[in-house]
Amino acid sequence: MGQKKDLTGSEKSKIVRYLAEGCSSLKIAKLLKRDHQTIKRFIQNSQQGRKKRVEKPRRKITAHELRKVKRAAAKMPLATSLAIFQSCNITGVPKSTRCAILRDMAKVRKAERRPPLNKTHKLKRQDWAKKYLKTDFSKVLWTDEMRVSLDMPDGWARGWIGKGQRAPVRLRRQQGGGGVLVWAGIIKDELVGPFRVEDGVKLNSQSYCQFLEDTFFKQWYRKKSASFKKNMIFMQDNAPSHASKYSTAWLARKGIKEGKLMTWPPCSPDLNPIENLWSIIKCEISKEGKQYTSLNSVWEAVVAAARNVDGEQIKTLTESMDGRLLSVLAKKGGYIGR
Repeated sequence: MGQKKDLTGSEKSKIVRYLAEGCSSLKIAKLLKRDHQTIKRFIQNSQQGRKKRVEKPRRKITAHELRKVKRAAAKMPLATSLAIFQSCNITGVPKSTRCAILRDMAKVRKAERRPPLNKTHKLKRQDWAKKYLKTDFSKVLWTDEMRVSLDMPDGWARGWIGKGQRAPVRLRRQQGGGGVLVWAGIIKDELVGPFRVEDGVKLNSQSYCQFLEDTFFKQWYRKKSASFKKNMIFMQDNAPSHASKYSTAWLARKGIKEGKLMTWPPCSPDLNPIENLWSIIKCEISKEGKQYTSLNSVWEAVVAAARNVDGEQIKTLTESMDGRLLSVLAKKGGYIGR
């Protein structure tokens, strides 16, 4: 004899309606042309309801074990709660309890990304800090490029979602959907740019110098007074297009040479205050996990975000340089964060 088919959703709804009308289980079986025992079993299961979950007694953690967990968490950064408790030989503790205990003594964090610093790098960073320790940093123009993709980093696309609501769909495109390369500078309390690098242009020495000519020099530097130009110090990092002989000679012909062109230590984005400006802009244009559909739309968002950065914020960044230099010396050339 073949196995009987389960009741369909439509049949279950009809059973409930017939019961409400006062029909017996036998009458319902005849109306639906189903086996009487099948109807009775469904009615009995519906009336029993869900069984209550029996809470198991939780394992108690002693003060001694808590101290062991704290030491293990300090020795095992980025480890899971299970790995930390296992290293202490503490078993039988559910995940919710482990996380609640660790929440009082630790935080869930991502590993920090930073350039590698060897002994030579650290010595050069210390030499740089000593060289510019007495510099008036209000005269320094801090410059850098930033690439912004249409999809933005996944790490910005997190937030609270109400119960019953579905998370919005996030597009996945190759290379983040493409992006825009942006150049800007900050000096004292002023933002220079941002300027957009033409799409498809790879910045080598020649294209970098031509870009500076068309944007920075023609649109900003030319308008400044002779005394300003005489005192300004131009800062750029050691990207190949910046530090090449061609670019150095070209800047020298523009009057930016010797003491007017700041030397820069290797692997030192943490010393450039404009990196903090990029973080402010990216945070603004990435609100609520926003994605963009065209390069022009993401560029417009960058320009709008840059306009919202006031002079006081920029001044705070440029005035932080004295503290950064002291931190480099105190850490013997080590990484200082941003």
